[in-house]
Amino acid sequence: MHKLVVLLALAGGIAPAQELTGRWVVTADYYGTPVNIRLSLQQQGEKLTGTFQGDKLEGSLSGGTVHFVARDDDGNSATVDAKLAGGALTGTMVLADADDPQRPRKHSFTASKVEPRRGGPSRHHEFTPSVFYRQFSPFNKPVLTVAPGDTIHTTTVDAGGADEKSVTRVLGGNPETGPFYIETAAPGDILVVHLNRLKLNRDWAGSDDFLVPRAVDSDLAVKMKDAGKSIRWHLDLARGVATPEKPSEHLKQYSVPLGPMLGCIATAPSLAQAPPPTGDSGRFGGNMDFNEIVEGATVYLPVSVPGALLYLGDGHAAQGDGELNGNALETSMDVEFTVDVIPQKRIQSPRVESATHIMAVGLEGSLDDAFRTATASMAQWLADDYKLTPSEIAQVLGTAAEYRIGEVADRNAGVVLKLNKERLAALK
Repeated sequence: MHKLVVLLALAGGIAPAQELTGRWVVTADYYGTPVNIRLSLQQQGEKLTGTFQGDKLEGSLSGGTVHFVARDDDGNSATVDAKLAGGALTGTMVLADADDPQRPRKHSFTASKVEPRRGGPSRHHEFTPSVFYRQFSPFNKPVLTVAPGDTIHTTTVDAGGADEKSVTRVLGGNPETGPFYIETAAPGDILVVHLNRLKLNRDWAGSDDFLVPRAVDSDLAVKMKDAGKSIRWHLDLARGVATPEKPSEHLKQYSVPLGPMLGCIATAPSLAQAPPPTGDSGRFGGNMDFNEIVEGATVYLPVSVPGALLYLGDGHAAQGDGELNGNALETSMDVEFTVDVIPQKRIQSPRVESATHIMAVGLEGSLDDAFRTATASMAQWLADDYKLTPSEIAQVLGTAAEYRIGEVADRNAGVVLKLNKERLAALK
C-alpha cells in the first residue's frame, strides 16, 4: 500500500489520554478484502503524535473531535471519520490519490488496540491437535491462544497426513498443526519461535527415489525417467539411524543419521494475500525445508496479522540439502517450542539462529533470486543489529559468508546465507 496523508476525526467525545495512546491495528475493508494498517498514537493533552503505516503524524484535540495528519512525499491523502466506543474505533476512510483527486475511494474500517504484554509467570501448554490445515491462512480459527514466553508441547502429522500411530488423519500435502494465536503480536512485529525439542514418535518414514527437475540436466532426466517409486525407511531410534526397509542390492548396508527437523514453520501472510497452500513458502516462512531448523534452533518470522497465527508441521527424520527427492524422510513428530514477540521491528525474510550461526533465508522463484534475497536480508540484519555501513557489510560478507541450498523441490527455491557468530563477536 502506498503511503497516505491522513486526516482523522474521532466523533463522540474525548477519550481519556490513556485510551488513545498506544499501538492500534486498523482493519479496513478494501472492496470486500480486509487489509491491516498499522497505527501508533501518543496523546499529550490536546496534542497527538505517532505514525500511520510508518508515516509520521501530528494532530490535536479540539471541541470533542480528534484530528491528525500523516503525510507522504507524493501528496496522497485519506480523510477518516470514526467513533471511539468500548475501546475500539469504527468509521470510514475516504482516500484520494494526488494523481487522481476527483475519484476518491471510501472504505469502512475498525481499529483495536494491541493488548499489552501480560505479567505473571510463563505457562506451559499441552495441546493435542484435532484438526490440521492445508493452507497458511489468516482466516483459520486459532486452536490455542498463548502469551509471549509461553511454551507449547504438541504433535504433528507427516506430509501425507498420518499420525504417530500411522493413522491417516487428514488429506496429505503438508497438513499443519495450529494456528496458534500469540497475544501482543501485531503487524510489523517479529515472532520468535525457540524449538526446544523435536522428537520422532514412530519407527518409519516415507520418501521417494525421484530427483526434482531443478536438480537434473537433460541426460540425467532421461536416466531417471522410471524413478518415482515410494521408499519406506526404518527409523532406529535407539541407534539414531535410518535405513531402507527393502534395500536394493547396493544399499543393503546404507544408513543415514537421524536429524529431526521441521519442514514447515510459518506465520499467516497478509489478509490481502490469497492463502498459500502448505507446500508453498515466502516471506511468511512456510514450507522452507531447511535442514537446520532443528532442535535448539530459533526461527524469526514476520508478523502480518494480529496474533501472528503460527503454523508448524512437515516433520522430517532426515533430509539432505535441497530436499532433492521432493520428499525428505517424512514422518510425524513431537514438538515443544517457546514463543516470544519483538515489537515494531520488520525483517525482509525469515531468519534462523543456532548456537554457532545466524542465518538469513531467501525464498524466491529461482535460485538466483533466492541468493539475492538471502544476501539482502543478511545485509539488513547486519545494518540493523550491528550498525554496519554498506562498506563494512561488504567486507564481512566477502570474507565470512557461507551459503546453503535449503530448498529446490517446490515452487520457490531456498538459499540460506550463514554467518559464524565467532566472526560477529568482534563487531561493535
